[in-house]
Amino acid sequence: MSPETREERETRARRTTGWAVIETLRGYGVDTVFGIPGTHNLEFYRPLPALGVHPVTTRHEQGAGYAADGWSLQTGKPGVVITTSGPGLLNALSAAGTAYCESRPMILLSPGPALGHEFADAGTLHETKDQLGAASAIVEWGRRVQSAEEAVEAVHDAFALFATGRPRPVYIEVPLDLLEEETELSPEAVAPRRPAGIPAPDSAAIAEAARLLAAASDPVILAGGGSRRAIAELRALAERLGAPVVTTLNAKGVLDEHHPLSLGANLRLAAARNRARDADVLLVVGSKLGEAELWVERLEARGHVIRIDVLASQLDKNQSAEIGIVADAAAALAALAEALGAGEPSTDARVNETLAAVAAECAELSPVNTAIADAIAAALPADAIVTTDSSQIGYWGLLNRLRVATPNSTPYMATYATLGYGLPAAIGSRLAEPNRPVFAVVGDGALMFSLQEFMTVVEQRLDITVIVVDNGGYAEIKQNEADAGIAPIGVDLAQPDWAALAAAFGGTGHRVRSAGELAEAVAVAGDAGGLHLIHLPQTDFSA
Repeated sequence: MSPETREERETRARRTTGWAVIETLRGYGVDTVFGIPGTHNLEFYRPLPALGVHPVTTRHEQGAGYAADGWSLQTGKPGVVITTSGPGLLNALSAAGTAYCESRPMILLSPGPALGHEFADAGTLHETKDQLGAASAIVEWGRRVQSAEEAVEAVHDAFALFATGRPRPVYIEVPLDLLEEETELSPEAVAPRRPAGIPAPDSAAIAEAARLLAAASDPVILAGGGSRRAIAELRALAERLGAPVVTTLNAKGVLDEHHPLSLGANLRLAAARNRARDADVLLVVGSKLGEAELWVERLEARGHVIRIDVLASQLDKNQSAEIGIVADAAAALAALAEALGAGEPSTDARVNETLAAVAAECAELSPVNTAIADAIAAALPADAIVTTDSSQIGYWGLLNRLRVATPNSTPYMATYATLGYGLPAAIGSRLAEPNRPVFAVVGDGALMFSLQEFMTVVEQRLDITVIVVDNGGYAEIKQNEADAGIAPIGVDLAQPDWAALAAAFGGTGHRVRSAGELAEAVAVAGDAGGLHLIHLPQTDFSA
């Protein structure tokens, strides 16, 4: 190889459209981006060192998207994904689909065909029939900008959406020639803007809702992802009413799950779900009440229903509301507490009874996954961030049994229900929260979707422990086949030597067969740091 030239060691500053876009993002506090450099997207990368933005190069763009999502959940800022045109962008779209379904902020940046070369079908590098159309079909909105001014305006519009509407991913496509073009945008053009405020909740609706809640004998609060920025307000209202709180998985921890009014994120389990269904007044905060979160088609609440959402379109979705309040969750909950007036905090004597029924239901639903989940929960540090996949150990085990104190401690995607999320989401989470222990607890089939990101963990010098619960393949689909009268087809998977695989990436592998060995391996990983993989074969496990 030829010796490095000075140009290879230093980046020449060119204030291109790409630079202006990154500078605008930096103004909003984004200091980390995820993606893979490519021939066409270099002008997005040029300004990163000068602007103090840390680039994280994953080994697949889907991993970049899921890592960005994990980072976003911990920081409250949108995850930013930089792809190259064509295959790079298309690889990231599953992550965009996840962010859309789970209502999470994300910005995808990609170059596109040069101006005037759209739909050319001329055989150019990474040529795609209509990448804007492909992305726009997945995200909240997609834009192909025509000038540097439009490019930065799109960034401003994205942050306005995230601040005042339902946070969902957006796609900004910058034509290649425009991306590389120098610009003289003013500092004011790229400076962050204060978003317009969300209208205050309607006073008449608040008064009527407060009247119903004050008269309730068995109120219940059902908190969804839209409540995550209303932690203090939700707790205050729950305590004022003595109302138990059951959450969706996206809102897990919005009320400390050790709190005497917490029913946990157990909406999918009948014992907790029926408490919400049977309440004489049900207050729903920021949830669409979808089948993926309920595990039944509809809740069919039997009492009065009050719903709070930032969008009017959500107020009757999947469950009609007697009173609908369009507002920010924190503002609406605070207004309800004020309307109710002072009162002695109270509790609900049936919470422990309901939680005992939930525990029994878990054990009946999946005895093995429940036992393993209990062992994992007992071994983990109390402040751990635990990511998972659409794996049985997640949705049949750990998400039911692990109690957390704060929201976003269990990054997951209940609605999109994908595989390959857990490991890259752990990467993003650890980058955002370097002082909290981070674990990915996934199935063997799920981990094979993203195990290349082990190299990203090592390269970024992160302390992450992956617990892979090995059930021999796609056990859920194997059961689905059996239920449909189909002999196992394509679901029993050959397994690698998991411990050796971790070592090949520069990590440390462990194989455990009992709760005691698991606890010891978790402690060793925590003390040593770096990448650790703990392989737990389900058939060998003993509590």
